[in-house]
Amino acid sequence: MTLGAPLLRGVIGAFFVGHGTQKLFGWFDGPGLQGVSGMMEKLQLRPPKRHAVAAGVSETAGGALLLLGALTPFATTALTATMVTAIRKVHADKGPWVTGGGYEYNLVLIAALTALAENGPGRPSVDGDRFHGKFWALASLGAGVAGSFLATSPPVNEEPDREPTGRFTRETEPVAASQ
Repeated sequence: MTLGAPLLRGVIGAFFVGHGTQKLFGWFDGPGLQGVSGMMEKLQLRPPKRHAVAAGVSETAGGALLLLGALTPFATTALTATMVTAIRKVHADKGPWVTGGGYEYNLVLIAALTALAENGPGRPSVDGDRFHGKFWALASLGAGVAGSFLATSPPVNEEPDREPTGRFTRETEPVAASQ
């Protein structure tokens, strides 16, 4: 893959940097942290700002590393985790087709990222001929899926604040003073 890998890295990496900076800084007409935090709250990812920052940093840093072909398995893991989370929390219940809000685009990105982890970033790249192969592809895919579940489960994902139910609280009658 002498032309394919650098082309995939350039396109996928650049768009992930753009997507991440939309989340973090509101660049490229993005919602910024406040808007993404609101979305995270609706998805029940709490605290929402922490999840918004994590998604934005994963996409920005993962995209930049992918562009450079540096630590490619780490980059593909971070990006896979964000795409798996997007599928699980936003797109899965809408079916596969993107025209209905489904997950096909996210799944195509995961497949391309896994292919880059297996075949390597190509040249020119920082990694060169290091850090690629079947082991790295499977490790990246597995860690991305696991990372998505870990980031969206307690204790990382906190339960919403609940109103006290009165359970385990003692209600006492006022004691009248003895005469």
